[in-house]
Amino acid sequence: MNSNPLLSFDDLPLFGQIRPEHVEPAIEQLLQGANTALETVTAPDFAAQWSAIAAVLDVAIEKLGRAWGAVSHLKSVADAPELRAAYNQALPKVTEFFTRLGSDQRLYAKYKAIAPAVLNAEQRQAHKNAMRNFVLGGAELEGAQRERFSAIQERLADVSQKFSENALDATDSYAYYASAPEMAGVPDDVAQAARALAESEGKEGFKLTLKMPCYLPVMQFASSSALRQILYRAYVTRASNQASPELQKFDNSALIGEILSLRREEAALLGYANYGQLSLVPKMAESPEQVISFLRDLARRARSFAEQDLADMRQFAASQLAMDDPQAWDWPFIAEKLKEARYAFSEQEVKQYFPAPKVLAGLFKIVETLFDVSIRADQAPVWNPGVGFYRIERAGALVGQFYLDPAARTGKRGGAWMDDVRTRWLRPDTQQLQTPVAHLVCNFADGVGGKPALLTHDDVTTLFHEFGHGLHHMLSQVNEHDVSGISGVEWDAVELPSQFMENFCWEWNVLRHMTAHVDSGEPLPRELFDKMLAAKNFQSGLQTLRQIEFSLFDMLLHTAHDPATDFMPLLQQVRAEVAVLQAPPWSRTAHTFSHIFAGGYAAGYYSYKWAEVLSADAYAAFEESMSSDGLPDVETGRKFRQTILEVGGSRPAMDSFKAFRGREPRLDALLRHQGMSTKN
Repeated sequence: MNSNPLLSFDDLPLFGQIRPEHVEPAIEQLLQGANTALETVTAPDFAAQWSAIAAVLDVAIEKLGRAWGAVSHLKSVADAPELRAAYNQALPKVTEFFTRLGSDQRLYAKYKAIAPAVLNAEQRQAHKNAMRNFVLGGAELEGAQRERFSAIQERLADVSQKFSENALDATDSYAYYASAPEMAGVPDDVAQAARALAESEGKEGFKLTLKMPCYLPVMQFASSSALRQILYRAYVTRASNQASPELQKFDNSALIGEILSLRREEAALLGYANYGQLSLVPKMAESPEQVISFLRDLARRARSFAEQDLADMRQFAASQLAMDDPQAWDWPFIAEKLKEARYAFSEQEVKQYFPAPKVLAGLFKIVETLFDVSIRADQAPVWNPGVGFYRIERAGALVGQFYLDPAARTGKRGGAWMDDVRTRWLRPDTQQLQTPVAHLVCNFADGVGGKPALLTHDDVTTLFHEFGHGLHHMLSQVNEHDVSGISGVEWDAVELPSQFMENFCWEWNVLRHMTAHVDSGEPLPRELFDKMLAAKNFQSGLQTLRQIEFSLFDMLLHTAHDPATDFMPLLQQVRAEVAVLQAPPWSRTAHTFSHIFAGGYAAGYYSYKWAEVLSADAYAAFEESMSSDGLPDVETGRKFRQTILEVGGSRPAMDSFKAFRGREPRLDALLRHQGMSTKN
């Protein structure tokens, strides 16, 4: 046991040593320790004192959480059959413990007995959250209801995990081997990577996959509508009964129905009419009706802009591309061609100026300048040679550290995310300050032909977005574990720092420092940037309605929908209400909607648009204080750091926003940033 890397907590996770066979014995030992700690603090003679409970129970739980977090992380970035089996074997036991912990009536009684007046401000917020979470965790349920609630949690963990596996496997299992003529128009770097993949398998042609660095450029640039159709159909039918016969084994249809039924039953047990109501209890939004009204109001404001976006594409397709009846798989291609014609540049042209190392240096520069920190390379065991590790310091003292895993690969979950390795905490067992560590994960195309990876401007924005989450976690100055960093932050406010950081990708005096042409080393020309800026809100109406479509579907799915019935009519109803560009009837995008079926966004996907209001208004403070040389104001950066980033979840998000902005948020800045008039 002493040699098990999952049981080492002295420093950073030993990712280079963790093997599937380590999972079961480590988790068993840590569960045993956590159970012993729970029995200790709930004994009648154990004092109902915050610090006393933390020194025993929180320490044991944190170790379990860190070990399980390492296993879960590896499952997301380096999935393999043996690891998946080990993870799935341990998952029910871990779920059972945390379900039982959250509903333990003895522990609930101990927390009830703690007088908030004896706690400091951070502890009071954590105590308030804990009392709420006990109720949501079923601590007030009795008998058969209590047993059923526990069974629901365990089953939900299983089926959500299976949903995620199906989505990953359906994506990884698909390949199309294109011929050279079919690849006409596809960017050279994408084509080179596809040819190399095919050659590595001893096959002819170009191996095309459904991973975003391959799929999206094909949809945008491939001249062949037939090729685009093949990939589009495969992409939007992943993990469904509309996929090709050999891939229908990954169909998520039944799992979606079961997840929705279990969630509704869970809500009913806790006294809520639907899961939407339950989901919003710990969030900023007050009710599903408020969220639905917010989304529909935003859809109304965006609709005319979206209709104009579509009309422009139809006219351009007919007059310039001889396409009188564009199909769903043609729109990305048409949009890219229209963008090139209107603004005289292409994403591929821009991409040449964003080598990943240069972008990263530019990101670090703006963060160091605004938030008074320094970032430098560090060393730690990693799970893949392409992973970097860095440290953040202020005045020579360590503030936090982070792993950066940028490249897409087989066995790695799609998308981009930030996750915590450990949280800032004044440890009650040692009285030592534990500094925070984060994972920043993306899925960018890797470099080809000996050149560094090249990022699209969207990739750059994604990197800034995830780094914003990381800053929220790592710059925290809160010492209480459960409200430090992003812990305890309302889910519909957690995107504020991430979306806020995206804005710097559109500031010339920030962006120019992170560009160098991959061949010539020349910086991005101002003329090209001006074209990019002019195109910034290209099709913002369509993009806004697309996000609202997802968000409204999610909330209605968890409120008005009967889980015993097919959800596809609801999705079609939402599309009819919101979308101006309709998907084919066989499209099954919900079947890979991992945010709501295997992530934390169930009845919460609206959070992206909700937080955009906060982030746009927050960034407006920087616009108002921009220096004469076009650089963000350092004093405004200091205020943002102190009022938003450093306080984490130690107070309500609205209080933090008002501390920074001096008032409640307004919608105006978001509409202005996205080029949509408030008059509409």
